[in-house]
Amino acid sequence: MIKFLDVQTSPARLGRVEASSISRKHLSPVTWLGLFIALFGLVIVRAVVYEFYPPYSFPAAIWRESLNWLCGLALILIIRFGEGLTLRSVGLGTRPILKSIGWGAVIAVICFLLGGLLIAVTHFNGGSSGAAFGKLPLWLVSLIVLRAGVLEELFCRGYAIERLEALGLSRVWAGTIPLIIFAVSHWTGGWANILIALVLGAVLTIFYIWRRDLVANMI
Repeated sequence: MIKFLDVQTSPARLGRVEASSISRKHLSPVTWLGLFIALFGLVIVRAVVYEFYPPYSFPAAIWRESLNWLCGLALILIIRFGEGLTLRSVGLGTRPILKSIGWGAVIAVICFLLGGLLIAVTHFNGGSSGAAFGKLPLWLVSLIVLRAGVLEELFCRGYAIERLEALGLSRVWAGTIPLIIFAVSHWTGGWANILIALVLGAVLTIFYIWRRDLVANMI
């Protein structure tokens, strides 16, 4: 069906059509697997790795990041070959790159200001996990930050929101369910970390539902 769309159809609209087409297929079993990976994959990887290694130790970080990227690869394979959709169905490539960069900068400023305010109010300093994280090599910390920006947005915004909406949920619930799971998954940093994740995650969720631009979210 996608191949016969009018050539004037916008990339954003094309992504919406691809996502909604899953509901007409009654959501194949592979989509349910994709949702499980998107909503719980990163949490499960963290729990499994920390059963064998101290949190934020060098070997724990290497294993955790490697397995996280494998989850990301698995989700992309599900999208492309299991569902037969393009990455536009999760908000990638729906907007010109310069616009994505511009909106990414806007989101960054908003999140920076809100995050700074919340840190000041809650006196959040990362705790023992933050101290251990700070001892990792700079190159590894940089890769962790990159992974967080790419995979958490792909999982919790792009894939989860699109597929839950295709399942029949309203946009509000399709955005709220992944947001709550995303926030609660930060429990290892205490209640302040959950609050910060909830507020900043809400900014990213609202923006994604509005623009369907996952690249800007990742930036």
